[in-house]
Amino acid sequence: MSFSQQVVWITGASAGIGEALAKEYARAGARLVLSARNVAELERVAAACAPAEVLLVPLDLGQADTLQACAEKVLGHYGRLDVLVNNGGISQRSLALDTSLDVHRRLMEVNYFGTVALTKAVLPQLLSQKSGQIVVVSSLVGKFGSPYRSAYAASKHALHGFFDSLRAEIWQSGVGITIICPGFVRTGVSINALTADGSPQQTMDAATEQGLAPEKLAHKAIRAIAQRREEVYIGGRETLGVYLKRLAPGLFSRILRKAQVR
Repeated sequence: MSFSQQVVWITGASAGIGEALAKEYARAGARLVLSARNVAELERVAAACAPAEVLLVPLDLGQADTLQACAEKVLGHYGRLDVLVNNGGISQRSLALDTSLDVHRRLMEVNYFGTVALTKAVLPQLLSQKSGQIVVVSSLVGKFGSPYRSAYAASKHALHGFFDSLRAEIWQSGVGITIICPGFVRTGVSINALTADGSPQQTMDAATEQGLAPEKLAHKAIRAIAQRREEVYIGGRETLGVYLKRLAPGLFSRILRKAQVR
């Protein structure tokens, strides 16, 4: 796979899946834009991507009104954009009954509104180029709900609705859309996940700890992006849930009640 000299912008690039994607794209010859809130961690990832060309653009997806300026900085620097990887986001671990509306709003602001705002900021450039690709790192819970993740699942379901609609609107433009749906991946996602009152969980879920290595996820994801696939599920046995829910929803519901999801 070669992305030689292509400009690839990755959000949530300071750790986990985003970091693994940055390193994979660097090996493929891309010119990178790395974004997240933690500047020190972005600098660490940038150093690990050497000798690839890297532009750091710190941003907060929860501040949607600042993202147009970020897009202008990227386009002003490189003059084009070939791949936008919407990877940044936060998760949740709490019962729906206990979870405050502020947590729901926070997840929607970051996972949905921030992603949509950044996409809309770069979309005119991609359409004018008549080329490019928008990548969305969703989740398997963007396809089905799971206990302790009601707000997170809702935000990921919303992404599928928006980007499926956008794909149908711009299918003749030369701009592709790929939605990546990971299962359990061994990252800090559960450590940073918000609990019912908005505080971070600060512990690693057993299922997450036993999940796929982010490097393996990144390799498979970039292959799917190179093939311009519309949607791909990456993980272990949990990926079968997508098909089971479709073919036998009642059975899937009974299995999910007893599944180890934490």
